[in-house]
Amino acid sequence: MKPTDFAIHLTKYLSTFLPAQRGISANTIKSYSDSFRLFLTYCRDNLNIQPEKLTLKKFDDKMIVGFLNWLETERGNSVATRNQRLAAIHAFCRYLLVETPSYMALLQRNLSIPAKKYAKPHLGYLSAKDVSEILAKPNLKTSDGRRDLAILALLYDSGARVSELVNLRVRDVRFDEFPTVTLNGKGQKIRHIPLMSKTAEFLRKYISENHLDRPERQDNPLFVNRQKQKLTRAGVAYILKKYSDKRDISPHILRHTKAMHLLQSGVNIVYIRDILGHASVDTTDVYARADDEMKRKALEKITDQVVPNSPDWRGDNGLLNWLKTLS
Repeated sequence: MKPTDFAIHLTKYLSTFLPAQRGISANTIKSYSDSFRLFLTYCRDNLNIQPEKLTLKKFDDKMIVGFLNWLETERGNSVATRNQRLAAIHAFCRYLLVETPSYMALLQRNLSIPAKKYAKPHLGYLSAKDVSEILAKPNLKTSDGRRDLAILALLYDSGARVSELVNLRVRDVRFDEFPTVTLNGKGQKIRHIPLMSKTAEFLRKYISENHLDRPERQDNPLFVNRQKQKLTRAGVAYILKKYSDKRDISPHILRHTKAMHLLQSGVNIVYIRDILGHASVDTTDVYARADDEMKRKALEKITDQVVPNSPDWRGDNGLLNWLKTLS
């Protein structure tokens, strides 16, 4: 069977353009592939269009909107997931604009489909006390406990994504005068993150204990499971949940936490952007907008400056009692 133009371009896009020309990470390509797998499933089961029969001429805005509605109503996906699938389709359409200019009008209609607005969840992060309690729980009398401490300390200290952490090699940790870890981020962007002395010491002991400091093991995975296989994202999530009382905690929250703690310590947001590996400072700015504690302290500081020795209404029992009557 002769492949359709849609099949030819989608195959080239996922297998050649994204990894070779754009340097997109394997995780992002997998996410895009999943989006189109679902899209083809929708076309087959709801529009009676077999995947091998789908052409670019049929790939229009009506079909895409129907797919997005199906994700929400039939599959129960969140608006955020719906928007993520739409972003994958938009990226493919922008690629097609150059590859197939004869379909430019159709593709522009596809690109005009807006993302759905929704109330974004509150950006969660841990307090310094929460982080200290988690790091105090691994049993340092066991090898697993010492490994877990090294993982959690590095995950917080570096602000690394989980995918960056599990792909670390032994050579990526340097114990020079100023210890650093080298992270390979999105788009194959390399960044060197300084480490606190305690984190460096945990890693030094872990590497020495597991004989990873030998020259021939420099390319070994830094962290492995009991089967001596490279640690997975699920494995890191399991380790964090093991030491936390929060049921919905995920490793990514340590990345948020590091960013918030840096911000609260007065570190310039541009430096935080570089540490996190964000392409734009606009992405990092979400932490500044989310930090209610910083806003409260700033307002209190302004109040103290404008009205020195101003009375504290919280200590006025008469006022408090009157406020209670209003509710």
